[in-house]
Amino acid sequence: MKFARWIFIAALSMCATTAISPATIAAEPIGKITILYDAFGADPAMTKDWGFSALVEVAGKRILFDTGDNAEIFEKNVKAKGVDLTTLDFVVLSHRHADHMAGLSYVLSVNPKITIYAPKEGFGIYGSSLPSTFYRKDDSLPEEMRYYSGKPPKIMEFGTAWPTANFQLIDQTTEIMPGITLIALISDLPGTKELKELSLAVNTPDGVVLVVGCSHPGIERIVEAATVINPKIHLVAGGFHLVVATDDAIEKIVIALKDKFRVENIAPGHCTGEPTFAALKKAFGARYIYAGLGTSLVIGPDINSNVRRGEAPALDDFAVYRKLASRED
Repeated sequence: MKFARWIFIAALSMCATTAISPATIAAEPIGKITILYDAFGADPAMTKDWGFSALVEVAGKRILFDTGDNAEIFEKNVKAKGVDLTTLDFVVLSHRHADHMAGLSYVLSVNPKITIYAPKEGFGIYGSSLPSTFYRKDDSLPEEMRYYSGKPPKIMEFGTAWPTANFQLIDQTTEIMPGITLIALISDLPGTKELKELSLAVNTPDGVVLVVGCSHPGIERIVEAATVINPKIHLVAGGFHLVVATDDAIEKIVIALKDKFRVENIAPGHCTGEPTFAALKKAFGARYIYAGLGTSLVIGPDINSNVRRGEAPALDDFAVYRKLASRED
């Protein structure tokens, strides 16, 4: 009887798994996000620097999101956390700024064939192509004054800083595999106008886990795009690009994340800014998750088991903080 009951339960479990929408990843053992590069944190084995990188382990996939600002520092931090870059499923580079992609050279040195998703841009650093019809021509000019002597190729290929890398360029929001979507948006803000940026959205049974790089197109726009995948936003982690924002602008965005989009948990880092850390911590309370350098954040129903919250260390870390405070950096 016990054996028959076990078979019945197993059959129900299989049915429940196959009933999940293909756009949602199946329930998996608890995943995590490990912060490999940032300018704040309490892990003495890791080097703080301006930039961002995170290892996202979810749905049986190991995804490296951005690679920081310095290849040597990135390598050191990766080794300090014991991260094996040879077993990655793919890499996502959110945008072309150096503080998010400079560590790619180290990634390629240990995993040269890894697939790298990056924004598609004309004349972009990740490589691109355009039809030669994009420029005006003048047949009256002598051959030596004409591009390609007047006989351009149909498609003009443009180079990349990493010519041997396996780039997959993303031009629009794309579900790259079931339940895993790259949200592609373009910034319309002064200073970064027309900058393309990718954000990683994983549609879990608990809602969307959204990892952002710098949020140049606007964190509100990115979260809004994620609600199209699933209106339930379980976690938003990464940089919100509010490091120089005014208090009024910060307040508006905090209210939108909390009340309009009803984000369940927030784990800001990188360019979010210290005043925004404080405002989000006050607004989200126990649902504000500390995401300093070296931290591993739980993904899933046990997300509130993340021990570290706020910018201050746990009591057990006071010795570490005293040691760090004694150093010039």
